[in-house]
Amino acid sequence: MITLHHLENSRSQRVLWLLEELGVPYDVKRYARDPKTMYAPPELAKVHPLGKSPVITDGDVTVAESGAIIEYLLDEYDREGRLRPLPGSPERRRFTYWLHFAEGSAMPPLLMKLVFDKVRRAKVPFFIKPVVRGVAEKVTENYIAPNLARQFRFMEDELATRPWFAGRTFSAADIQMSFPLEAAAARGGLDDAFPKLMDWLQRIHARPAYHRALQAGGPYTIID
Repeated sequence: MITLHHLENSRSQRVLWLLEELGVPYDVKRYARDPKTMYAPPELAKVHPLGKSPVITDGDVTVAESGAIIEYLLDEYDREGRLRPLPGSPERRRFTYWLHFAEGSAMPPLLMKLVFDKVRRAKVPFFIKPVVRGVAEKVTENYIAPNLARQFRFMEDELATRPWFAGRTFSAADIQMSFPLEAAAARGGLDDAFPKLMDWLQRIHARPAYHRALQAGGPYTIID
C-alpha cells in the first residue's frame, strides 16, 4: 500500500492529486507545519533524511522529490499510459521537458520573489530599513520580475498551440506544473494578462480528482 507523507500547503498536494487520477489505493499521513517557522515537523526526518515532503513509501520503497515520485508512480501504476504520452513521441518529449521545467526553471524565481517580499517587509532597525528595502526592490525589479514575466509569456505561448502542456490530452506534466502556476497566481503576479494560463488553472481546478485530493489532504491555502 502506498503511503503519502503529506505536509500541509506543500508540493505533496500534487502527488495526492496524481494518486487520485490514477485511482490506486493509498493512505495519507498528514503533517502540520511549525506555526512559527513554517518548517516541516521533525517527524518527517524519520521517513527521509532530509525531512521534507513530498515523500512516499510503497512497501519497502521510499521515494522523495516530486518529479521522481511522479515517474515512480507512473512506472508502477500507469502501465497503460493514461497520464504519460508514448515513448519517442513529440508529446513524450514535451512531457519530460515540463516535468523538469516545473522545479528547475519555474520555481526558483517564484521562491526568490517570496524571499525578497519577506525581506522588504522584515522588521529591522529604522536606520537600515531603507537600505534593506532598496536592495530587495532592486533585485525584484532588475532580476526577479523580468524572469517571471519572460516565463509567463513563454508558457502562455506554449498553451496557445495546445490545451495541455504535453499535448492534446491532460497528463501528469500538468499535475507537476500545477504548484508553480498556482503559486504564481497567488503570489507571483500571474493574472488575466495571461488568459491561456488562467484558463488552464480553471480547467485543472475543475477536475474531479483534483477536488478529491483537496478533500483527502485538507486545507491548501496556496489557491485561496
